[in-house]
Amino acid sequence: MSEPVIKCENVYKIFGANAQKMLQDSNGNVDAKVFQENGCIVGVNNASFEVAKGEMLVVMGLSGSGKSTLLRCISRLTDATGGKIFIEGQDLLQLNNKDLIDLRRNKMGMVFQSFALLPHKTVVENIAFPLQIKGIKTQDSINKAMDMVKLVGLEGRENYFPRELSGGQQQRVGIARSLAVEPDIWFLDEPFSALDPLIRKEMQDEFLRLQDKLQKTIMFITHDFDEALKLADRIAIMKDGIIEQLDTPANIVLNPATEYVRKFTEEVPREKVLLIKDVMDTSKDNLGDLKVSQNEIIENVAEKILTQEKIVAVIDNNNEIIGSINPTKIINTVFGGRKNNN
Repeated sequence: MSEPVIKCENVYKIFGANAQKMLQDSNGNVDAKVFQENGCIVGVNNASFEVAKGEMLVVMGLSGSGKSTLLRCISRLTDATGGKIFIEGQDLLQLNNKDLIDLRRNKMGMVFQSFALLPHKTVVENIAFPLQIKGIKTQDSINKAMDMVKLVGLEGRENYFPRELSGGQQQRVGIARSLAVEPDIWFLDEPFSALDPLIRKEMQDEFLRLQDKLQKTIMFITHDFDEALKLADRIAIMKDGIIEQLDTPANIVLNPATEYVRKFTEEVPREKVLLIKDVMDTSKDNLGDLKVSQNEIIENVAEKILTQEKIVAVIDNNNEIIGSINPTKIINTVFGGRKNNN
């Protein structure tokens, strides 16, 4: 297996005058309440995980859970109090300022909740701006920026000023600007949370389209569980600075690791999240004529399966039968995990 692009080992971020000493004295066993009583706030508590090349890890949690602080540690916008962070094998905490700036300029792209567009520059000028900071010639940077305009679907608006754009369009400019430098690693901190629901859904779809095409290594922060389920390869759920569970969306829904995670998942419409392969059996006996793909979302094929009297065959990408699904399994999956509100 190739080396992870991002690797965190026992990362802590504690705010307060005597944070370093308290962390040393605690031997890594950080109790947030004890630290708070001593004037320290625990932002990130013993985070260890890896992000593979091309993977989208969504970090989610409620306000104050530590998700944005974790992202800021990994981009070194803030310095971790303890632990190790590696970017493509480089020890991030050992880099000097010059190397850190080079890494940020050439490897990392960042998009935040506030669009932070320059009001006196047009769309194309905003997108070209980070390239010009890198020393790329004006015409080359404009050409590259126009490619990004097309990529995010803003053709015809390249000469508009930010005030002439909708919120969704402004966010697309922010995304295009961060992509212009061709980052390998992309950090997005609640990029869609300021948008209204319809535009937010459009931006999520657009984002998935971009990722399908570009295959960036992404850490995406959100407090919206539906957004996490839609976008993530894996989800890390945080509470009080601790990663409660890091797993695939399907495993988090089917096998919540803690009571806190279970509360997050209990209202999730499972049929919209789970794929056939998440709930299928390996048995290939007594199959009927109907075949469904392992990669279908349950919601899309549930009606077809429920009209069958026989067990339904499940096929892989080569149309080979790899398992089966019983109509009763669909009923149990959809309704079995719900809270009984009667």
